[in-house]
Amino acid sequence: MVTLIHTLADHGDDVNYCAFSSSLLATCSLDKTIRLYSLNGFNELPYSPLKCHTYAVHCCCFSPSGHILASCSTDGTTVLWNTQTGHILATLNQPSGNPVRVCKFSPDSTYLVSGAADGTVVSWNMQTYKLFRCGSVKDGSLVACAFSPNGSIFVTGSSCGDLTVWDDKMRCLHSEKAHDLGITCCDFSSQPISDGEHGPRLFRMASCGQDCQIKLWVTTLTDFLGFELKYKCTLSGHSAPVLSCAFSYDGQMLVSGSVDKSVIVYEPNTGSILHTLTQHTRYVTTCAFAPNILLLATGSMDKTVNIWQFELKAHCQAGSPEDEPKQFIEDWSEEEVSVWLCAQGLNDLVSIFKMNNIDGRELLNLTKESLANDLKIESLGLRSKVLRKIEELKTKVESLSSGIPDEFLCPITRELMKEPVIASENPKWGHEESDVTKKNDGTKQICTSSMVKTGVRDGYSYEKEAIENWISKKKRTSPMTNLVLPSLILTPNRTLKMAIDRWLETHQK
Repeated sequence: MVTLIHTLADHGDDVNYCAFSSSLLATCSLDKTIRLYSLNGFNELPYSPLKCHTYAVHCCCFSPSGHILASCSTDGTTVLWNTQTGHILATLNQPSGNPVRVCKFSPDSTYLVSGAADGTVVSWNMQTYKLFRCGSVKDGSLVACAFSPNGSIFVTGSSCGDLTVWDDKMRCLHSEKAHDLGITCCDFSSQPISDGEHGPRLFRMASCGQDCQIKLWVTTLTDFLGFELKYKCTLSGHSAPVLSCAFSYDGQMLVSGSVDKSVIVYEPNTGSILHTLTQHTRYVTTCAFAPNILLLATGSMDKTVNIWQFELKAHCQAGSPEDEPKQFIEDWSEEEVSVWLCAQGLNDLVSIFKMNNIDGRELLNLTKESLANDLKIESLGLRSKVLRKIEELKTKVESLSSGIPDEFLCPITRELMKEPVIASENPKWGHEESDVTKKNDGTKQICTSSMVKTGVRDGYSYEKEAIENWISKKKRTSPMTNLVLPSLILTPNRTLKMAIDRWLETHQK
């Protein structure tokens, strides 16, 4: 169940963008202002609205810590604001002087990327507020940008319909036509997925465009495979251009807003529609999920921002069909089975399954004999892959239906961990102390700091045997981040082990 809990109507013109931090909501508008609201009651902050842009504000985004807000405008600038005081920290001038249409922080706050109407994309160093690297696309305005969760790549979308993939050195890795009439938005799911072959180092991405479509993609970046961007499926539902899309923090929902004035919430694994929201009276220009709670903000050309809250129980029940008890998979329609096939990279089998009327119940009952004799799938490898995917589906739903917390499952095996360990990851250069200085005009803050080498972990726990096998077969890389492991020492996660033991004692009585 989803409920409209607030409507904000403070802007004097079209709302162009919404963004959440863990405690704040930011909105920006054609009225040249940015407004900030507390998530506690949605009261506007005392120093809001923020004013300095001389033309429309197209996009705004928080740094991962929430301490800095970036906003970009037709005036050719990207402005950095202190979210505690509302003061300007820096004004970043796009080198070309063209209108800046989109801006995004990297997941580690090291860089801010800004994209402009002339196709230029700039990476700004967030320690010095200086230009780091600059690139450009061949045609069109840059109107969309999203970082992968591990920060190793970011994707830009253009008004000509091209998706372009860049690495953190601003090298172009890939470009392809994604939406014929132009891209409007793109977003990564924060949750990694696994294809059963490369481990959980794949990330789902959504893009939407003027062609009224939402497309789902999977991105891969590995040392031995290089970069891949694979199209998975297209989600239908809107009858007009789709202007915005965003994943929920847990990856279980995808929302979109359209010129048809509607907001649609999808379950991304099946493409099924969970909710259709029709309260806006004009084009829906922006959608944003909060980073850690089930809140959704939608903005519109009707000058309002609607705040929606999802009931936790309903959200859990409306998750991926792969996350539902077995009896719900038996209720899948033929179309839901087709979407599942696409999500598994088995697009070529969709027509065969439809021709044979394979629904959820039939899917669970497939055998190697029925695949060969009834469905006439000649390839032994393809038959084996289908059966493996079905077994993975059964195993996953059985684990999840038993109520095992996800953090107790090994990211590699998706099984309850017995010996959880943490692997060391690449040492990073970090900042030990920072000195803050300002220019005489008070508009720019420059941070300098001494650099220290700090060893960090990848933040994920694994089953000891699984990570040992991974390292022996897949080189010395982290399964979750793909960064090189400088050490093969595995540190026991005793805190997690104790939590798992306590859970087992409670649930095995």
